[in-house]
Amino acid sequence: MPSKRFQAAKTLVDKNKVYTITEAIALTKKAATAKYDEAIELHLRIGIDPTKSDQQIRGTISLPHGTGKTKRVAAFVEGDKEADAKAAGADIVGGEELIATIAAKGTIDFDVAVATPAMMPKLAKLARLLGPRGLMPNPKTDTVSPNVTKMIEEQKAGKESFKNDNTANIHQIFGRKSFTEAQLEENLRALLETLKRMKPQSSKGIYLKSATIASTIGPGIKVDINS
Repeated sequence: MPSKRFQAAKTLVDKNKVYTITEAIALTKKAATAKYDEAIELHLRIGIDPTKSDQQIRGTISLPHGTGKTKRVAAFVEGDKEADAKAAGADIVGGEELIATIAAKGTIDFDVAVATPAMMPKLAKLARLLGPRGLMPNPKTDTVSPNVTKMIEEQKAGKESFKNDNTANIHQIFGRKSFTEAQLEENLRALLETLKRMKPQSSKGIYLKSATIASTIGPGIKVDINS
């Protein structure tokens, strides 16, 4: 049974209307009535065949105003790069011993993992643990590189990874309800522009089909992403 707070927020939204970006953001903030700082998310349906490898949408973005969340970064690096990783702000740093500890405990207390190319074969033993959570380092998400400092600093500054799911949808946080409407709009437009540039050549028909934005426990609001 939906809460009274959700039911009240739902009455603010005309479910048959497609709002402009500016209208939708203002309404989303108004409908975000939880006592904590709710995330604001984009849910986008895209015109791809998710079963075809050449139509996968996967990338990274540094939003103009970040997402309002500080990520815990784990850096899997060789011994001579551990000092660089710590100086860049990594929360957890290590090599083979760290991998063995995580494999033994089966617990993860970080939000993103980065690694040097040399560590990737050794990380294979954590694939079953990290893979399903989307935490396995990958060159496509700028989380595998010999430049340890750059990777970590970008993640700490709010770099976000995104990819389509198996139903051709993308779900991405682009701010918090504590952000101003202008900050949320700038972040959303930056995200949409990035996604538009990533349209696969083999994708036919309408690429960005429909979009909804919502706060964590707020109602979905249909938005005209071309407005």
